Amino acid sequence: MTYKVLYRGPLSSCNYACDYCPFAKTKNTRKELQDDAKKLSRFTNWVGQQDYDFEVLFTPWGEAMIRRHYQDAFGVLSRLGNVKKVCAQTNLSGNLDWLDDVEVKSTALWCTFHPSQVSQGKFLRQCDVLLSKGVSFSVGTVGLKADFDAISRLRNALSKDVYLWVNAYKREEGYYSDADLNFLESIDPNFPINNQRHQSLGQSCRAGKSSFSVDGNGRVQSCHFIKSEIGNIYDKNFFSQLKERKCSNNTCGCHIGYVHLDRLNLYEVYGERVMERIPLAFQK
Repeated sequence: MTYKVLYRGPLSSCNYACDYCPFAKTKNTRKELQDDAKKLSRFTNWVGQQDYDFEVLFTPWGEAMIRRHYQDAFGVLSRLGNVKKVCAQTNLSGNLDWLDDVEVKSTALWCTFHPSQVSQGKFLRQCDVLLSKGVSFSVGTVGLKADFDAISRLRNALSKDVYLWVNAYKREEGYYSDADLNFLESIDPNFPINNQRHQSLGQSCRAGKSSFSVDGNGRVQSCHFIKSEIGNIYDKNFFSQLKERKCSNNTCGCHIGYVHLDRLNLYEVYGERVMERIPLAFQK
């Protein structure tokens, strides 16, 4: 069994100021960052002590990969024999020298492009660094209509074998015209899957069985979107509490949630790269 673990510690600070994000330009205090680092270290040690295999995805509220303790955690986790891969969502804004200290074969990144916060040239130079280091990555952005030109330019500038995914803007009903939808699907062939809230109530899902979410205190939820606690990784009998569960939410609209819904068969779309969000069609 290889468990897919989504880790989200208390970190909430971000160095970007996207107007649609509640964590834009927030700052954690030094004490809060120390607490986050302590909890991350405990989690990392726990992973290394287990007899099971893992894939780990960091899904922070803010930007984690500008923080040394997350960079160090990548170095440790990527070299553990029972960690098949370690991934993170990142805006790719920081220095990438820390990647010289990871095991590249088990390292991957979700690199989010924010046109209002960074120039395309700077972002692409960071992507080139990843390519030069042999790091597996996907690129993503939010499908805001004001950014369509930037999204098109980015797709044209990226290597064709780099997957560019688009997260649908779902806060306004009927936000996209038919022409908009056609454009976004031409950028991301899987956009129609993201551009909906999937009926999930009572549906079979791997979340809570082979995939689960962990917070900084070790508390476990089936996924980030179901708030009921099913256990704590630091309890001795934790793994016995993982089992087949039906989704208790009416719908699921986020990739890191619905990708585990059995009826969508998205593991067949992404193969062994579900965690790094790279479809088979873009895998080398």
